[in-house]
Amino acid sequence: MSETYTVTAEAREKVGKGAARHLRRNGMIPAVIYGGKQQPLPIAIPYKETFLRLHAGGFLTTIATIEVGGQKIKVLPKEYQLDPVRDFLTHVDFLRVSESTRVTVGVPVHFENEDEAPGLKQKGGVLNVVRHEIEVEAPAGSIPEGFTLDLTGLDIGDSIHASALKLPKGVELAIDDRDFTIATIVAPDILEEEDETEEAAADEVEATEVSTDDSDEK
Repeated sequence: MSETYTVTAEAREKVGKGAARHLRRNGMIPAVIYGGKQQPLPIAIPYKETFLRLHAGGFLTTIATIEVGGQKIKVLPKEYQLDPVRDFLTHVDFLRVSESTRVTVGVPVHFENEDEAPGLKQKGGVLNVVRHEIEVEAPAGSIPEGFTLDLTGLDIGDSIHASALKLPKGVELAIDDRDFTIATIVAPDILEEEDETEEAAADEVEATEVSTDDSDEK
């Protein structure tokens, strides 16, 4: 589990777009704490600190303590919103949790020992990652930081499946298909053929759209 951290927040009395803009002009962003069979609690949190934590990794899998109005509330970030044009953080939703609260989260996957995989090192194959993160159900206090998978000995055509994951105690896969594919090692020409097929399909869709537009004009 990632190391926890503390956020000093302010209670929000006003909500809405105007109030949110005022907060952002003052270096804060709106957020809400919900869950735990309590009423949602609107708060304001520091923009810069939150933005840096978001881009440091593990934001959605790390418990935080929010200090607001004399309370210390343990939370897990559940969702955040970014401005679609300028890509800055605009809102965060937090879920109240205890150490035993079970949550569903996406845990990132990392790969190691690529140089020890003959299919990559000697034969020029490509690691085709099917799932960049794995959805699991876990106690909020025991969320894995990530899963590391070993590529040693893998050749072209080999795959890594969910059965290769080492799940900590109390952590379960959230997907019914228990042995789904996480990554495969493919020959470069296969990947190129897939890219060409996708490009051809995109060109066909574009041509169809143009044809339809011309028909509408007539």
